[in-house]
Amino acid sequence: MNLADSHCHLQMESSPLAAPALIDRARKAGVTRFLVPGTTLEDSERAAALVSSHEGLLAAVGVHPHEAKDFDPGRDGAALEALARRPGVAAIGEVGLDFHYDHSPRDKQVEVLEWMLDLARRLDLPAILHNRESGAEMLAILDRLAPRERPGVFHSFTEGAAYGKKALDRGYLVSFSGMITFRAAENIRQAATGLPLEAMLVETDTPFLSPVPYRGKPCEPAYVVETAKKLAEVKGTDLETVAAVTTANFERLFVKS
Repeated sequence: MNLADSHCHLQMESSPLAAPALIDRARKAGVTRFLVPGTTLEDSERAAALVSSHEGLLAAVGVHPHEAKDFDPGRDGAALEALARRPGVAAIGEVGLDFHYDHSPRDKQVEVLEWMLDLARRLDLPAILHNRESGAEMLAILDRLAPRERPGVFHSFTEGAAYGKKALDRGYLVSFSGMITFRAAENIRQAATGLPLEAMLVETDTPFLSPVPYRGKPCEPAYVVETAKKLAEVKGTDLETVAAVTTANFERLFVKS
């Protein structure tokens, strides 16, 4: 069995020894591919540096909507684009909108997201989208863009199946995190039931969102096995099928042929 963790912030670990240990534990659990997304310019630099020294890791570079207020495309854009052109960088992310916390003004979130999506298009890279309580605005932004191959993925998907179908209609994949295992997350399980496995990824969002039975502990890529098990249960299939299909989807999205 080979699993891919499509979203793990391994560069956020405080100890320089933490990431190698987590990668080793994940590999022993059957996780062979990892995507490490950035959240700021500096964090993206750390993500790009980390993947350069570990086989099987890819990076994404971008600015999270929480941090959009501190990103000036005129001042910082060239540095981020230079990172995006590095070997091992396979996507632009984590980028998007968060109208729940509103840590950045909404107009600034939109400005930065549009700049990031333009960068993704220019470099022919997929985008990793954060979308919280901003679904209508997100689709409106995506609809202003011309269709293209492998546009990206909605990470840690929490919308309903109807919204998911709208994302799929625009070419995007959806990724399920450990939230699918939470007792109160029946809405996420219902969404997974109503969407095709062929359009799904799995992720941990390390160090956040630890799945059952690891709730309350820092998350790590090895735990993506629990997410995949729950997804298999929801889809009425086996773990090996979920692993094979989601890993193939990971390769199709993030690895250029």
